[in-house]
Amino acid sequence: MEDEEIATSSDPSEGVLPSRHELLTIVRRHSKFLKDGMVDEDDRSDIEMDVKFWNEMLDLYFIRGRESTGCHEDDLIFFVRDMNLHGYGFNDNVESAPPYFVRRWAAKLDKVTGDSYAEVDWRRSFYLNFIAHTSFAVTVAICSIQDLRRHQSGVESSLTPVYKVIKTVYASPSRVNFQVDFRKVSETTPAYPNICFAIEDFDDTFDSVVLSESDHCYCVLLNADGGAAFPSKETPEGDDGSGSVKNMKLTLFSGFVSYQMVRDAYEAGKPRFGNLLSLGSYQGRTDRLFMRGPGGQGEVEVAVSSVPDQSQQNSGPPPLQPSKEGFIMGLGSIIRQAASAASRITQKPDAELLPLKCSLMSVSLPWENIAHDLLFKASPPVKL
Repeated sequence: MEDEEIATSSDPSEGVLPSRHELLTIVRRHSKFLKDGMVDEDDRSDIEMDVKFWNEMLDLYFIRGRESTGCHEDDLIFFVRDMNLHGYGFNDNVESAPPYFVRRWAAKLDKVTGDSYAEVDWRRSFYLNFIAHTSFAVTVAICSIQDLRRHQSGVESSLTPVYKVIKTVYASPSRVNFQVDFRKVSETTPAYPNICFAIEDFDDTFDSVVLSESDHCYCVLLNADGGAAFPSKETPEGDDGSGSVKNMKLTLFSGFVSYQMVRDAYEAGKPRFGNLLSLGSYQGRTDRLFMRGPGGQGEVEVAVSSVPDQSQQNSGPPPLQPSKEGFIMGLGSIIRQAASAASRITQKPDAELLPLKCSLMSVSLPWENIAHDLLFKASPPVKL
């Protein structure tokens, strides 16, 4: 990394801090390893400068430059431990020293870290806070495979789901492990370097998400839509307004599977679909389904249970309201598999269909993937 002073239109020595928009421009210039797919540790031409730079960026962005945005403001600051000091990797099971620690915000950085100041990996800590202080939402939808095929062929530019639920979620370096009945949290364990988006009230939130037709597909989408990754621009002259809040949204994860794929895995009780699906079975009528994201990146955990008697369920999901949400499906080889599976089951009588309730439990992604997309991804989501 080249030696660079943080030169902006604002002078911190005069009591006026650089804006987050200005700081984010600098961060992008020093995040080449994310954009080019380089290994993090190989991007260190000057270790001391690296430490000084990222220390100052975290201080300016999250301590001195903390923005008050009402209920969305989080006073938790995350610090990743320097793995070189501790002599272990992030995948090691080191119970006495988890890979990160958390502190409450204070006006000075050294007061936030306390005695742990020297053991912080400042670059990773900046990215972790950048992610944790961004706003996210998951969309779970039931869509028609026929509509997906028409969308892929370009016949239809938008997708209209049969039913969907949108839920605010929070990025965390911890993973929530649920008990066998999936209704209570049993423990929380470190997930870092993965970032987990858990839905602890999944059973109630997705109570009406039921795959009941052979043409149905189960779709999961994770969007970033505000917070630290989307600072407002304070110098509009000559700009296109790309830093404003108006059109801010990025799709970080998207994927779907057909009804038949979910049913086959549910009934088999064992892995059947390679990177696409795997299933962990437990005693009782609810199983845990794992879906891999496009390209094998990311993982979705879903609680799947049968609904044998539809008459005992609610009359059905409420009418779908028009939506302005976006949805990107990764329409490639997966859609062909889903279409093939759907075509096979259409030969069976509807009476043989087994309605399956699918409750999203969590979405997990590597922090590098999230940081890259928040900083560099420009493709807009496809609108539902």
